[in-house]
Amino acid sequence: MNQASSDVEAVRELGNHTFPALAWRHAATRPQASAMRQKHHGIWQPLDWHGLKTQAEAVAAGLASLGVRRGAHVALVGENRPRLYVAMLGAQALGAIPVPLYQDAAAAEMAYVCGDADIEVAIVEDQEQVDKLLEVRQRRPALARIVYDDPRGLRNYRQPELMSFERLLETGREMLRSHPGFVQAEIEKGSPDDPAAMFYTSGTTGAPKGVVHSHRSLIAMSAVASRMEGLGPGEEVLAYLPMAWLGQNIFSYAQWLVNGFTVNCPESQATVAADMREIGPTYYFAPPRVLEALLTQVTIRMEDAAAPKRRMYRWFMDHARRVGPRILDGDRGVGLVDRLVYGLGRLLVYAPLRNALGMSRVRLAYTAGEAIGPDLFVFYRSLGINLKQLYGSTETAVFVCVQPNGQVRADTVGPPVRGVELRVTEAGELLVRSPGLLLAYHRNPEATAEVKDADGWFHTGDAGYLDADGHLRIIDRAKDVGKLAGGQLFAPKFVENKLKFFPFVREAVAFGDGRDRVVAFVNIDFDACGSWAERRNISYAGYVDLASRPETYDLIRECVEKVNADLAADPVMGASQIARFLVLHKELDADDEELTRTRKVRRRFIAQKYQVLVDALYEGRAEQFIETQVRFEDGRTGAVSATLKLADARVFPVAAAEQRQAA
Repeated sequence: MNQASSDVEAVRELGNHTFPALAWRHAATRPQASAMRQKHHGIWQPLDWHGLKTQAEAVAAGLASLGVRRGAHVALVGENRPRLYVAMLGAQALGAIPVPLYQDAAAAEMAYVCGDADIEVAIVEDQEQVDKLLEVRQRRPALARIVYDDPRGLRNYRQPELMSFERLLETGREMLRSHPGFVQAEIEKGSPDDPAAMFYTSGTTGAPKGVVHSHRSLIAMSAVASRMEGLGPGEEVLAYLPMAWLGQNIFSYAQWLVNGFTVNCPESQATVAADMREIGPTYYFAPPRVLEALLTQVTIRMEDAAAPKRRMYRWFMDHARRVGPRILDGDRGVGLVDRLVYGLGRLLVYAPLRNALGMSRVRLAYTAGEAIGPDLFVFYRSLGINLKQLYGSTETAVFVCVQPNGQVRADTVGPPVRGVELRVTEAGELLVRSPGLLLAYHRNPEATAEVKDADGWFHTGDAGYLDADGHLRIIDRAKDVGKLAGGQLFAPKFVENKLKFFPFVREAVAFGDGRDRVVAFVNIDFDACGSWAERRNISYAGYVDLASRPETYDLIRECVEKVNADLAADPVMGASQIARFLVLHKELDADDEELTRTRKVRRRFIAQKYQVLVDALYEGRAEQFIETQVRFEDGRTGAVSATLKLADARVFPVAAAEQRQAA
């Protein structure tokens, strides 16, 4: 049997299991191996596969004693914690369907999901989540039980619906003593085609939809990617992204149970960077915003370094950008001198920098979710970090396209993985047929029928095309791709991402569909711009003050004009240069409904909310007063007002288009 046939057979075999069956297999064959670690009070606490199975059995029996039955939905809310992973596994062992919720969601958002999914039992991390779920219960009385892990702050809570995780385990153990084979019998009733979990979409354009996946769809795609990349039980993974996001679930749950590697949970979000340096993950995932933030920190630190150190860093990084990615790809055309210089740079700059980033042991890293800037992408690969792009969505179990080793490019997301078919419609929309497709949208057959046709093709809503090498290029969301008044293509995300590649720009929103020119809102990155201002002795009193400074506008104008110069070289997108812009007086925020919980811009909502600013930009005004309602972390509302400056930016002749026409 050749390697390809062996891989297909291995994937098929794994796809015939449920998640509890995979976990039970690891517990039987590797009982003392580390399954998870959690940093608690500064010490990493391990949990082996035998202990994981024992706890999951007790949780399953405990949930059954609370009335949870096969097909019921169980909410999970909190940061990445071993007990929440155990709870997910215990619910699945019972045949119930876990529904992870975003831990930073407001009570009203949780109430929507709890109502839509008929949640009767929720398992949460701590007092913060208990408080929100108690508020939810006032609107959704069907929520009968709230199980909490961390008891701090809950000593004086007397609500009868509350139960500690310890009590849930005790209840489960009591049941297992009288019914020792109960959980195993429930697992054996399960099928790989049963619903395994439900994940809610980010709700960019409307109410979130529950995406139902089977065990087979999640396991099959996790297995395909694992075989492709040679993942195994020796990997170390840091679980730091929201459990409610399917991507995190794939990397630290589905692939964890497929491969049996170790998942590490940081002590808190504030300690992620330090915990990452301690663990030294070998397999890593980060959306572009995380990679941008890490690079911004590096840039700030180097700007504050002594002049000789800055010069050394810049010289070696220039060399790394030129030859590092080629060396990583195994290009034998890199000369001996360049390799020796790169080796010296590794000793003096690249290795210390990788260590500072916590990536000294990373063997494979993925980025996805948004487009990543070529400069940002090349920076990490220059350091010898095998960062690759992939393409997928909640509905496709993440893995649709992955860049193979030796074929990594900044402008594509790679070819489809084994078992996945791609097709592009005449309108430019990308269609996918894959073993990883969703079963359905929960209680929404109309929406399911809109995206999943009779032939099994999933309509992604993304606009893209396959290049001559069979690699996929994504342009934008199909519904967001429009035309300027002159008929030229306008893809707002394409423009926004180019702006966000600058460390000084945190978010950007571009407008131009049906208009004669493009305008943009910009959110500055407060840390990067603040450091930049301090080095130039520019005083400021806070975010609003810094955002309104003329020096800040000059800085952002420089970024905008660099984007325009880059766009001018693109014959397709050259007309989308930004003619006017403003710097918003507040950060776009998910609590204000301007971003989704996965930090995607809700462009239509923003256009409506700030219509007066959009109009002012197009009417050529020099400034515009705006008062905006905001929601604070404690739930209170208030208002922020400012008179915003509206600025012009230089646009460039679309030279490349003229040259092509001449040719």
